[in-house]
Amino acid sequence: MKAQHFYLIHIQYIGFRFHGWAKQPEVKTIHYMIDRTLAFVLGHRDFKTMGSSRTDSKVSALDNAFELFLHEPIQDESDFLHRTNLNLPPDIKAIGIKKVDSGFNIIKSPRTKEYIYLFAFGEKPHPFSAPFITTVPEELNLELMKEGAKLFEGIHEFKAYCKRPKEDTITQREILFSRIEENQEFKANFFPTKSYIYRVKAAGFLRHQIRMMVGQLFLLGKGETSLEEISLSLKGKHTKEIFQVAPGSGLILYKIDFEEK
Repeated sequence: MKAQHFYLIHIQYIGFRFHGWAKQPEVKTIHYMIDRTLAFVLGHRDFKTMGSSRTDSKVSALDNAFELFLHEPIQDESDFLHRTNLNLPPDIKAIGIKKVDSGFNIIKSPRTKEYIYLFAFGEKPHPFSAPFITTVPEELNLELMKEGAKLFEGIHEFKAYCKRPKEDTITQREILFSRIEENQEFKANFFPTKSYIYRVKAAGFLRHQIRMMVGQLFLLGKGETSLEEISLSLKGKHTKEIFQVAPGSGLILYKIDFEEK
């Protein structure tokens, strides 16, 4: 599609009832709902959308984004955003729109992504918390997990933390920030008594990378792996297969920042 007008639109959503971002046959996805809504608002299907991040099934976002390609300009951006929100389902919301030039590429433009993973442990959770937070029934050694989270910071080999990487996949990545903290940000009367946030930031992530990192931290907290084994895994020298993938419902794309020209 040879578009002449380009818009960067930020969105947020609860992913619990969706099968991820990417369109798939016979299931509801975020991208499918976005395109269906835009077709109604615009009154035609002569447009294209491209997402910045392909979140997995049940993963939510406080700040994700997609690029909208059009032949004709949007005359009133505020009205367009308002009408889009009127027609989106209640668990998806457009939070901002900005016109960009043809040189902007939502996939290749420099950016950083910050994800958080909400978790608790040691108690049976209220069912209402299921879309937002993962609860591990066992007691976890939280202090040891905090040490383990710091090991991920820096440039490491993350091949063990990628589900079915392709031959040309670049698996050496840099993690800018990786820490566990007490959850003081998200509160609800149906949340566990105490909950925690794993916060991680990088330019980009491999498929299932964060959920596999969280899986190792859970195993570490339960005494089923060690700091040494995690260190070895980041050098590609681990002796234990990494297969634990944490549930998607605890993962939230917290913030995506695009580098300004």
